[in-house]
Order: sequence, then C-alpha cells, then structure tokens
Amino acid sequence: MSSAPTKPKAAPAVNCPICGNRTVYGPENPYRPFCSERCKLIDLGQWATENYRIPEAEQNNGGPEEEKET
Repeated sequence: MSSAPTKPKAAPAVNCPICGNRTVYGPENPYRPFCSERCKLIDLGQWATENYRIPEAEQNNGGPEEEKET
C-alpha cells in the first residue's frame, strides 16, 4: 500500500478589514489580515489617533448613593 502525496491546503481568502478587497490569509501575505502595507498603516493610524478604543468597564462614580442598612 503506497501513500499518495497530499497537496498542501490553500490559504483561505478573507476580506481586508480596511478596504474590503479579498486577500489571502497565509504566510505568503506578510500584511495579513490586510491586503497591503497601505491598509495596515491606515489601521495603525486609527489606533494611534484613538479612533479605535477598548471600552472601559462602567463605574458607578457620582450616581445616587445606595441606602445603607444600620
């Protein structure tokens, strides 16, 4: 019984998060998940100018005080 050589799986195609163009998500694309260096730098600029932010947990500072049992 001989084993047939297997083909390597093709890297999946994804949409670039910036421009929406289809691009390969694999080692042959050094900018993944972006399609180009331009889109990668646009995304970096969005983070640098704080257009993207991770929301903070809500804090209850300054709301009505809770009634305390005595």
